[in-house]
Amino acid sequence: MVTMAVQIAGSPDGVPLRIQLQRIERRRKLRAFTLVLPLLLFILIAFILPIGRMMFNAIHDDTLRTLMPRTTAALSSWDGKDLPDESVYAALAGDLKQAWAQKTTGAIGKRMNYELPGLGSQVTSSARRANTLSVGPYKAALIEINPFWGQHGVWSLLKRGSSRYTAYYLLRSLDYQYGPDSQIVSSPPESAIFRDMFLRTLGISIGVTAATLLLGFPVAYLLATLPPKYSNLLMIMVVLPFWTSLLVRTTAWVVLLQQHGVVNEMLIALNIISEPAQLIFNRVGTVVAMTHIQLPFTLLPIYSVMKTISPSHVRAARSLGAGPFYAFWKVYFPQTLPGIAAGCLLTFILCLGYYITPALVGGANDQMVGYFVAHYTNEELNWGMASALGAILLTATLLLYYVFNKLVGVDRIKMG
Repeated sequence: MVTMAVQIAGSPDGVPLRIQLQRIERRRKLRAFTLVLPLLLFILIAFILPIGRMMFNAIHDDTLRTLMPRTTAALSSWDGKDLPDESVYAALAGDLKQAWAQKTTGAIGKRMNYELPGLGSQVTSSARRANTLSVGPYKAALIEINPFWGQHGVWSLLKRGSSRYTAYYLLRSLDYQYGPDSQIVSSPPESAIFRDMFLRTLGISIGVTAATLLLGFPVAYLLATLPPKYSNLLMIMVVLPFWTSLLVRTTAWVVLLQQHGVVNEMLIALNIISEPAQLIFNRVGTVVAMTHIQLPFTLLPIYSVMKTISPSHVRAARSLGAGPFYAFWKVYFPQTLPGIAAGCLLTFILCLGYYITPALVGGANDQMVGYFVAHYTNEELNWGMASALGAILLTATLLLYYVFNKLVGVDRIKMG
């Protein structure tokens, strides 16, 4: 009776007060969700869907299945040991005739050329000559037209093409490939370039991150301790590069570091060197230009944390007998670790995807993952390889972020 009276007293319309509060909370959450819905849609359309499509393209390729349906269907019963029988060659002849009529031989040859270089033009010539075949036997005729139709590796490739999904692009991005019997083997040394490229990307990113930390930490400390009228002016100088295009900043370093540029002329005038040094189109130019561009991204998070540290902490340590360096190292520096972690992580992740700067100031041995993604996208039109390289880079970035969070994450830093 008492509970009922309380419910009636708290709800003139007969609805319990608890139910009314739940409705109000649901309306509040719905209103908040409605406000953030445009942003969620933007993230979904501009980021999640393209990234998902990229990941999908890394393992999906139905070119051969679509353009050579008879051959791929006939190969479903092939045991993969000897060459296929006459019926499979007859299906191949039919697909080649259809491809010649529909002008799709170029797409077939291009796809086969990815795995077996040199097949592109041969597929086109085979289709042209197969178009004149009217009756069998097709096996001997096609091998006579082009002997590569008698190679076991070609038929293994076509059998793998009967599936909509392939691991070829991911394997190739890690310097592996399929052998003649569809076994996974290492790529030849002359084409095994991707593992070195990933290691190079990782090494350059770590080097640039370390350089920005060494240069940015003292400047952040100076910004945090100077009077406002001086720190504001210095802050303008720090963020000034954000007002300039990335391309312009990179091109400026080309002018500064070239053989007869400002830096070399100054070093010669100071008698530091006797002849111009090679400062561009190598690793030096790449690291210097990337460090200049990334410096604010490391500095600003460190500065934001330093501004929250009370000067009284160091003064208290000094009053208890600690020296200047000991007080800084034991009291002040540990409190800056969250800013250091955030700034270094941001810079490192941004460096992994660099393309323009290494392409302009770096040499042939300084190109990073972004260069090869652009190359396969814009020049070779090989979306599978571009997607595979991007997918591996994204996966590696997420794994590194996870490991970083576990080892030196902000929560762990605060607990320490």
